[in-house]
Amino acid sequence: MCGIVGLYLKNPALESQLGKLFEPMLLAMTDRGPDSAGFAIYGDEVKDGWVKLTLQSTVGEYDWKALMGALEGRLGCSLDWFQNASAAVLKVAAEEAVVRAALAELAPQVRIMSAGQSIEILKGMGLPAEIAERFKLANMKGSHIIGHTRMATESAVTMEGSHPFSTGADLCLVHNGSLSNHSRLRQELKRKGITFETLNDTEVAAGYLTWRLQEGDSLKAALDHSLEDLDGFFTFAIGTRNGFAVIRDPIACKPAILAETDDYVAMASEYQALASLPGIDKAKVWEPEPATMYIWERKSA
Repeated sequence: MCGIVGLYLKNPALESQLGKLFEPMLLAMTDRGPDSAGFAIYGDEVKDGWVKLTLQSTVGEYDWKALMGALEGRLGCSLDWFQNASAAVLKVAAEEAVVRAALAELAPQVRIMSAGQSIEILKGMGLPAEIAERFKLANMKGSHIIGHTRMATESAVTMEGSHPFSTGADLCLVHNGSLSNHSRLRQELKRKGITFETLNDTEVAAGYLTWRLQEGDSLKAALDHSLEDLDGFFTFAIGTRNGFAVIRDPIACKPAILAETDDYVAMASEYQALASLPGIDKAKVWEPEPATMYIWERKSA
């Protein structure tokens, strides 16, 4: 079944409260996805020439300090990093491909959840409340965030199989529904250079958007093409460095609700997830139309 929630702040004065505003939204989706949960938050940007990566270990406790020391020596440059529960956020003045290669050699048991200049993806198995507490979601700051609570249907319950999925710089996707042609698309996208780490159909959707953007599509054009090339039922919420988007398939059997005020845009699988937001009683609230994209983006700095 799964639950999706997203919050995009139009008012920068609210950015210090992003996690506090978002946490009740994620928890409200517990019944729709009790086996795992995650979120992608945007903020704390690194400057041009730097890359920020979110890392999580596939084994319990992990010695992040030792890894960062070894990585610093391998790369020959200083780096910034901090630990957040079972994850680490790394910031380094180096090319992403070089950092990925070093991590693959030094720490094959570590997974790269996200990479870019703004995004951090934190996720894991357990109830949404456990995930929120583990990563101290309520204390987090940023400009926008999307989240997901999962009830697994077509792949195993694992940290790697949790949403969001990211297959490109500062791009991520969460999904309620199922894709019927993901196996064929995965093979086609692999031949085009897109890499995958799970058998989850949602990761294929994320990889598809990454490929379209690499081909020169705008986000709107990529989503237009997705309606032609992705078979199945879906509600997608997509995060980018500068904003987020929502789209449903042409049949639109998977639920979604949107709300907008002067301060924010919010979306969820059910209205109850929006009820805690300030000013929701005065918000414009509507159900997104089938095969129609809704995009909110701020201008690039």
